[in-house]
Amino acid sequence: MRVVGLMSGTSADGIDAVAAEVSGTAEGLGMRQLAFEHVAWSAEEKAAIESLIAGGGDTRSLSRAGFQLGARFAEAAMLVVKRSGLKLEAFDLIGSHGQTVWHEVEEGGAVQSTLQIGEAAVIAEWTGITTVADFRVADVAAGGQGAPLIPVFDQYFLRPAAGSEGCRAVQNIGGIGNVTFLAGRESDGATLAFDTGPGNALIDWAAAHATDGAMRYDEDGRLAAQGRREDSLVERWLAHPFFQKKPPKSTGRELFSVGLAAQFQREAAEAGLSAADFAATVTELTAASIAESYRRFAPRPVAEMVVSGGGARNPFLLNRIGDQLKKRCGATVPIVRYGEVEGVPGDEESKEALGFALLAWLTIRGESGNAPACTGAKGARVLGKISPGRNFRALAGRLQGNMASG
Repeated sequence: MRVVGLMSGTSADGIDAVAAEVSGTAEGLGMRQLAFEHVAWSAEEKAAIESLIAGGGDTRSLSRAGFQLGARFAEAAMLVVKRSGLKLEAFDLIGSHGQTVWHEVEEGGAVQSTLQIGEAAVIAEWTGITTVADFRVADVAAGGQGAPLIPVFDQYFLRPAAGSEGCRAVQNIGGIGNVTFLAGRESDGATLAFDTGPGNALIDWAAAHATDGAMRYDEDGRLAAQGRREDSLVERWLAHPFFQKKPPKSTGRELFSVGLAAQFQREAAEAGLSAADFAATVTELTAASIAESYRRFAPRPVAEMVVSGGGARNPFLLNRIGDQLKKRCGATVPIVRYGEVEGVPGDEESKEALGFALLAWLTIRGESGNAPACTGAKGARVLGKISPGRNFRALAGRLQGNMASG
């Protein structure tokens, strides 16, 4: 089955679109990337998304944004299909994460609601391809965090070989960071996954603030590399209740927000830090929060870290994570980028989008897509809502025939 995966993360920098081929069964799965595209949000679109995340806008603004972003997701899907060299008619399914604009975590840690926008019906109408979206809400309805959802992908493609010592930490660094701890293939232990805290969100804000908006992010960590970190501030910020809470847990830019970034910046200014110093210090916070999460919550000693997301392209941040892991975990932990792992589909840029292509494939087959041990849900659930495209009747008939013959 050919599937398009669409993802826009908490950094709200644009849409990652991947075309992939999925084969086999849930017990023996194969996946091959056919093409990848990144479509950046315009400055106006990014500002509108960030306004909604911050609680701005009325119901009309929210409703219109859902349809407008749906159209942009559809354009990204058509672009990556074109890049694959195939026609739209050759694809069976689209899995769209959408854009998270609200993830409501109450003080005790329970998720009350979550909202991803980018209308699936618009995507299905524009492309003609049946589209699955709104993956998180079923897990939340079952008492889960609704995040992270990519551990299912990690279990299929990144579990260490039998006999491996320790565990593999699969760390995504988008706007928010999240980790999946995986033991060897022979292990019966449940996979553990949770959000580690800020990824690039505070770093991006620091870069934009330092340059009056000229920089959207700190490319290669160059700004932070020019600064002096203030470790006392890092330790103060690590006392935030989120970092102390045991998994399952999730967070978003509702917590690690523009307002919190501005508060941290004021504290840094009072301590005499420059703009570059502040960038270095929030970069250190991201590194320290990841390492501290491993020290406190990893089920076994971490033998290797596999990193994906935008943070995987920041060598300064990866260097700081390595130093923090040695400091807090007492060992040197090898850090490799996802694309360097043998046998995995795609690379660190496309991994999350591939994950939502896989989730759509599982949904259309009636297979569960969450990992209750990671999200805290009451049990395994089929995720997502299906918007039929013009291919829906043929797709349903083929699936029915496959299941009957199986």
